[in-house]
Parts: sequence; structure tokens; C-alpha cells
Amino acid sequence: MTWIVQNLWLVPVLPILAAGISALAKQRNRLLAASLAIGSLALSFLLSLCAFAHVLSLSSQGLETRQVIDFRWFQFGGEWLKLGWMLDPLTAIMLVMVSFVGLLIFIFSVGYMEHDENFTRFFCFLSLFAGAMLGVVIANSLLLFFMCWEIVGLTSYLLIGFWYHKPEAAAAAKKAFIVTRIGDLGFFLGMVWLYAQTGTLLFYDHGAGCLEHSALAALVAHITTVGMAASTGIALLIFCGAAGKSGQVPLHVWLPDAMEGPTPVSALIHAATMVAAGVFLIARVYPLMSVHAGLAGPLVPTTALIVVAWVGAITAVFGALIAIAHYDIKRILAYSTISQLGYMMMGLGVGGVAVGMFHLITHAFFKSLLFLGAGSVIHGCGGEQDIRKMGGLRKSMPITFLAYTAGMLALCGFPLFFSGFWSKDAILDAANTWSVSKMPFYLGAFGALLTAFYMTRQVYYVFAGKSRLSENSSEAAHASHASATPHESPAVMTVPLVILAAFAVFLGLVGTPAWPWFQSFLDDQRATLNFAAFSGPGVASVMLASSLLVFLGLGLGWWFYGRRPIESADAPDAFGQLQPHIFSVLGHNFYVDALYGATIVRLNTGWSRVCDWLDRWVWNGAVQTVSHLVLAFAWIDNFFDANIVNAGFDEGCETVSRGGQLLALLQGGRVQSYLRTIGVALIALAVFLLWGATR
Repeated sequence: MTWIVQNLWLVPVLPILAAGISALAKQRNRLLAASLAIGSLALSFLLSLCAFAHVLSLSSQGLETRQVIDFRWFQFGGEWLKLGWMLDPLTAIMLVMVSFVGLLIFIFSVGYMEHDENFTRFFCFLSLFAGAMLGVVIANSLLLFFMCWEIVGLTSYLLIGFWYHKPEAAAAAKKAFIVTRIGDLGFFLGMVWLYAQTGTLLFYDHGAGCLEHSALAALVAHITTVGMAASTGIALLIFCGAAGKSGQVPLHVWLPDAMEGPTPVSALIHAATMVAAGVFLIARVYPLMSVHAGLAGPLVPTTALIVVAWVGAITAVFGALIAIAHYDIKRILAYSTISQLGYMMMGLGVGGVAVGMFHLITHAFFKSLLFLGAGSVIHGCGGEQDIRKMGGLRKSMPITFLAYTAGMLALCGFPLFFSGFWSKDAILDAANTWSVSKMPFYLGAFGALLTAFYMTRQVYYVFAGKSRLSENSSEAAHASHASATPHESPAVMTVPLVILAAFAVFLGLVGTPAWPWFQSFLDDQRATLNFAAFSGPGVASVMLASSLLVFLGLGLGWWFYGRRPIESADAPDAFGQLQPHIFSVLGHNFYVDALYGATIVRLNTGWSRVCDWLDRWVWNGAVQTVSHLVLAFAWIDNFFDANIVNAGFDEGCETVSRGGQLLALLQGGRVQSYLRTIGVALIALAVFLLWGATR
């Protein structure tokens, strides 16, 4: 076992340790907090590179790439509960992505949060957030995974509600925490069920892990009372947790509101940490999700994978449709993230781990680029987030514009030259050959068209035309530049944008059909360069169709928003004018939040009032009645004790005492008294005898 495997635990522990030190520091120690956060994550990144190189070396030599270290945590009865960590290709890829993207976001945050009074606290939370996600990545135990998973949820709550003085931020934090807990409840039940069936929560344990053959065979063989295999039930419960964290319909409602947090938080949540955790969970437990009665042979669409694919496909279109009708620059990207997470889930369901994870990795770079680019725009516009009040930023913010455009084209899947094209096409190609249904392919293709359309709309609103930034620009939620004159962000913010833009353009080259290195690496195979793969069944046709859809979306975006410059912030939306009713429905998020408010929230509120009434008048009344009865019995007991028992006992004691006092007179110890008494007694006896004799 090499040193990097033995010391892999340092990757998450370093940022967590930095968070602990920052938590003890005073607020004025800004440099210390930023240095600890960036330095610890930089070290984690270097260790991640070493881990990646180690796995790459093992793979090139044809050796086993999965290495695990397990240890005993605590004992209950005769059983030991074990935890552990693991290094395999999936772990190595995720470690590098999370630490690198997180590091760039940390650096960006130094400039973005420069004037915030809670700068130190912010970097403390960021470090804990990154450390928890890295803990999720290396975990070889579902229990350790869940522990780190919950810390991710806690830190997301702290960061979304970071500006807690804003009611919207506090409400968004609570909403995110509660909604994701709903999914986590399913995850927890699935975890308990899995432990009950297999007796372990270790993923891999030399053949005895819950994701290894013997455990999976037992799970498939165990049929529940409803006719479902235990493996299917457990997989669906675990997917509930993934759906909550990754914003899948219907648990997506927290994700747009999470934009109330600082923009670097949005970038971290939407790219490298929280939402990626849900997709990574499905990838990690994929042997459980895909296990079937045969346990061998080609990929069989199991019930769990079918559910994952359909939920993902619906979410992909759902998020893209809503993004069309919003004006908040970050909220548009939030719904875009929901859509792209749907693509990832669909990729896992129809194509496997490599297909879904490839899009997760490329998305991490171009979506963090877009969010940080949005942060740069907000920073340069004095805190303004409404795209209707922007415009003309291409000239005043050229670096941000070029970087943002690269991210936008990568998200749209612009053909050949941008990473999103290759990763999204891999999903569409897998969906096109899915044996269950063609509908996910059609939904995914429609989502690709919508993505190109709403991102073109956003870019024209923000960067084209003339500036519409009002002198009464909205006050920034953070203490950044308050000037309403657009200006380019400082180098500490633009350099991370340029680096991310380079990855958004070139990263897709590691997963093309001609050289599928990424897929081969995850599948522990050797990649070969083969241009003939482009002529494979359906590959060229899917590439052509998706390219045409992207161009069509870009063209429609230009037709509605680029052909005629947007003159004022009050000008009606071009698509909204054409379809006002549809635009209104989309702008209100399909009224899902209103539906939840009218049903679940109202039901919960009503039930809480019933519980309050029961607590006040029924349970509290019962308690008060019992209390009064006890007091009454206590009074009666005291009365009998004081007036009967005590009185009788005291009287008896007095009688005995008086008798004792009389007897004590006879026990004076004086001989004269004894003789006198004897004399009196003799006289009395003589009188008695004489009296008797005279009778």
C-alpha cells in the first residue's frame, strides 16, 4: 500500500482543519482565514494529483486500481462498525475536480468578498464545505459517506444564509436544508435497510462489502412482500437522497432560492460540491442500482435505472423551460444547473457511470465559470443582478465577456470546439440506443435546443447593446463597489475565469468517440485513438442532430434578442410578447412553489396548528388534570397524616410518657423512700388482714 493511499484522509482533513482554526480566529484576521483556506485546498489539490497519478500508473500497468483502507470505529455487542476510505479511478477524478475548481473559487472569493465584514467566517464555512465534499468522495463506507454528506448539507445552509440579515437569504437557507432533508430521510432508510440485509456498510471489503458479488446476490434474491427485490427498494430509497441534493424534480425547489447566498457559494454548490454529491452518490452505488437477477452480462435496464433515467430526462427539460423566462442572472444559471443535473442523471440511467460522470466533470468547469462570470458582472455593476438593467458590458468588461461566452458555448454544446458538446452528445447517444424508450432522447434533444436559446438570450441581455444600468442600481448585498458604472473585475477574479475558460474549451477532448480516454479510465481499460468510431451506429447522426439543434437555438436567440437591440430596462421580453401566457407560466416556475405552498406547506401548517391545539388543550389538559389529582391526593394524605395518624401517635406517646414519669417516682434510688413504702405497704396489709379476720 503506497503512502498516498495510506494518507488519502489528509485530502479532506486539511480544509476541515483550516476551517477549525479559522473558527477560532477573530473576524479581523482576514489574511489568516483566506491563507488557511486557499493553502489547505492547494495542498489537497496536490495530494489529489498524486492520487490521480498513482491510479493512472496502476491502470497503465494493468494492475488493480481500487485500493481500500478500512478501520474499526467502535464496537457494539460482538460486532465492530468499520469505516474506511478508497482510491479508485472515480475517486481520483473527483478529487482533482473538486479540489481544483474549489481552489479557483476560493481565489475568486478573495476579490469578491473583499469588503464583507464577515470575510473570515465566510472562508471558514468555505473550507468546511470543500472538506466535507472531499470526504464524500473518498469514503469507502456508506455511513462515512452519509456523515460527510450531512456536513455538506449543514455548510450549504450556513453559506446560503450567509447574509442572514436578509429575510430572503434566511428563508432560502431553511428551505434548502428542509427540502434536502426530505430526500436524506429516504437515503437514511435505504442505508439502514442495506445494513440489515448485508451486515455491513463498507462498499468494498475483500469480497464482503455491500457492493460486492455476495451481498448483491443476496439482495437480488430477497423479495419483499410487494414483489420487489430488496436491491431495487434500497436503490430507490438512496436515489431519494440523490434527487434532493442534486435538485431533481420534484425536490428541485431549493436550488433556485440558493442564489441568495454570495455568488462564489453558488459556484461551489452548483459546480463542485453539493449538487455534484447526488450524482456522485448514484455513480458510487451503481453496482447496486444496476444489479439484476443474472448479475452478469450486458447492461440491463433495472427498475432503479429506469426511474433515474426518466426523472433525469424530465428534470432536464423542466429546468431549461423555466430558465427561458427569468431575469435574475444567477437564477437563470440555477435553473440551467437543474437542467444539466437532469442530463447527468439521465446519462447514468441510460449509459452508465462513465457517461454521466463525464458530463458532471465538464459541467463543473463551465458552470463554475458561468457563476463566477456572473459574480464578476454583479461586482462590476455595483451589485445589480437583473439582466434587464445591464447591457453593453462587452466593452467595459472584455475579459469577463470572453470567458463568459466560452462558458455559455460549452453549456450549449457548441459543436466540436467546446467540452459540453462531447459530454452532452455522449448522453444523447446513449439515450438514442436505450432499449426501454426513445423518449428520454427526444427530451434531451429538446433540452439542448432550449439551453442554446436561453443562454443566447442571457448573453444578449447582459453584454450586447448599450448599458441600461440605472444610476439607482440596487444596493449590493455585500460591501463591493457601489458605483453604477460598469468596470472590469480585478485580476484575482479574472484569472480564475480565464483558467476555467480554457478547461471549458479543451476538457471535452479527453472523451470524444475517437479517443474516449475518460470513459476508458473509469472503466479501467486502455484508450486507443480510433477515428472510425465516428462512423459507429448512430454516432454521426446524433452529433449532426445535436449540432443542428444548437445552431437552431442560437439562431432563435438571435432572432428574438439580438436582431433588435434591447433599448431599455422596461422593454417587454420579445418571447414574452409572442407567448405571454406560456411566458407567465414559465416565469412562475410552473407554479410548483405555489402548488407546494397551497398543499404540502398549508397541510403542514394546518397539522402544526392541530398539534399545537392538542398540545395545549388535550395533552396539556390531561397533564394538568393528573397534576391536580396528585395535589388533591397529597392534601388528603397530609390531612390524615397530620390530624389522625400523627394525633393518635402523639397522644399514645404522651400517655406512655406520663406512665413512665409515675414509675420513675418509684425508682428514685433513696433507701429511706423504699423503707417508707415497704412500711406503708405492711401497714396496709395488716389492716387488710385484720379487717378480714373480724368478718
